[in-house]
Amino acid sequence: MRLWRRRYRSTDQTTRPVEGPSLPDDATVNLVLDLALRVGEAQMAGGAGVADVTATILAVARAYGLPHTEVDVIYTSITISCHRGTDHAPVTIMRIVQGRSVDYTRLAAVEDLIRRITSAGISAADASAEIDRVTRAGHPYPRWVATLAWAGMAAAVAFLVGGGPLLAATAAVVTALIDRVGRLLNRRELPFFFQQVVGGALATAVALAMFATDLLPSVRPSLLIATGIVVLLSGLSLVGTVQDAITGYNVTAAGRAMEVALLTAGLIAGIALTLRAGVQLGVRTSIADPLPPLISDVPMQFAAGAATSAFFALASYAPVRALPMAAAAGAVGTAGYGLLAATGTNAITSAAVAATLVGFGGKVVSRRLRMPPLLVAIAGMVPLLPGWTTYRGLYQLTAEGDAAGLSTLVLAAGTALALAGGVVLGEHLGRPVRTGLGRLAARSRRRGPGQTLST
Repeated sequence: MRLWRRRYRSTDQTTRPVEGPSLPDDATVNLVLDLALRVGEAQMAGGAGVADVTATILAVARAYGLPHTEVDVIYTSITISCHRGTDHAPVTIMRIVQGRSVDYTRLAAVEDLIRRITSAGISAADASAEIDRVTRAGHPYPRWVATLAWAGMAAAVAFLVGGGPLLAATAAVVTALIDRVGRLLNRRELPFFFQQVVGGALATAVALAMFATDLLPSVRPSLLIATGIVVLLSGLSLVGTVQDAITGYNVTAAGRAMEVALLTAGLIAGIALTLRAGVQLGVRTSIADPLPPLISDVPMQFAAGAATSAFFALASYAPVRALPMAAAAGAVGTAGYGLLAATGTNAITSAAVAATLVGFGGKVVSRRLRMPPLLVAIAGMVPLLPGWTTYRGLYQLTAEGDAAGLSTLVLAAGTALALAGGVVLGEHLGRPVRTGLGRLAARSRRRGPGQTLST
């Protein structure tokens, strides 16, 4: 189909060319633009970066004969405009990104639909009905499965930081309690900032109460609180924030950064207020005993990291087929971090290198396994989130009045940014490799079975 036409309009003594795209009828244009917007909205709600969302919207528009479109994506809205030449006014549509809920099954279904659209395997009308079905579908698992998955993730993190079965069981129970309370508050439409405050306060209050009553003397309160911090931090969109900043989408990056900072501040406020209340009541724990960066038992490190990532993926409603890959990403991330830390490499560098490996591997294998690269990347970096460092800094500031806690919190923030930046770098390095493998696979399919390059 010729996308451009050239007509000549005769005037008194001149011939003026009028150029413009040869587009479908108005109804089809509106249908395609609406479809592209809804696909982009589903990606944004799932945590995808603006660069990916923009590329997707343009690809959908081109697939249905709208090659000359412009897209503007900010954190809360998406605007798309279709240029229709000099004879017709452009068509511009805006859509507000309503809600943000992590559901990797939904995101995987959206990406599968995108592949069908770009390969001309589905009509615009059918694709519109399909995206409507995907976005309206409920979560693939009951809510109690997600609660158990968060509890399992907390237990795995407890093993990862050197705790035993008792700490793991306690962390699982506390995390399940936090999740159910958060679910109740969410139904009451309490802002997420206050939900983070409540979550941090609950984790800290339970740990301090156990320490004060000597209920479980073998359970270190610091490790219990650190485990809760990792679980509460895991839901923040660190990767998307750094990706938007690096790729030049500064407005959306600022919006995401503000949200991450606000939710982190809520978590810190809940923990700090509870620690300070404990000091006022005479409950003072100790953080004098050092914590190794990761446990030294490599097989347990593999298992704990893999379990942490797999449970996180399950709690985020990932497809069952994606759980083994998420577990592999967690094992690679924790093992890489542990090996670098054992050689004396500092925490930030170790985190950046380990996250780069995870991002690279996830980008390369995600297409073949038909799963979102974002799932592999985030699941792989979750076990490395600086829960212990964050707690130590807060304790130094609130309970000990030590200004060194500020530098400890800066170290925690630097580690988190190194994780997110490493994932983005790994995905960038893996993009040409993924493209090359895709071309090789396409050539192999075109040659057919039994043929070789020489034939």
